[in-house]
Amino acid sequence: MGIKVGDKVKLHYTGMFEDGQIFDTSLNREPLEFVVGAGQIIPGFEEEILGMEMGDKKRFTVSFEKAYGPVREDLKFSVERGRLPEDVSVGDLLEVHQPDGNFFVVRVEELNDAVAILDANHPLAGKNLIFEIEILEIN
Repeated sequence: MGIKVGDKVKLHYTGMFEDGQIFDTSLNREPLEFVVGAGQIIPGFEEEILGMEMGDKKRFTVSFEKAYGPVREDLKFSVERGRLPEDVSVGDLLEVHQPDGNFFVVRVEELNDAVAILDANHPLAGKNLIFEIEILEIN
């Protein structure tokens, strides 16, 4: 019967970009554990494991539409350079705190003496992702 919605699954995974660069893996730590259908992981990943059995291994690609979505230009914004730490560099991750106490992480995309362009897109937005997985447990 295999994996179905509602099952608790434990698996090892390695995630990589289309050029083969690994962006994340569970092989050197605890396996990933989640409930299928609970919205804990990206939709394309869940779709691919449905029907798999314990011990199965699989390699698959998840398109950005079923992963972290496209890069959205409306999530990029500029701020005065003086509002950022002096030692900030392009590529740095910063927390932006909102008046309601929530915060989100942005990446510094561009920087000059007057202005910084900050990007609140997920770092994996706009990227197709390749996964290699092995199913360890199904409950």
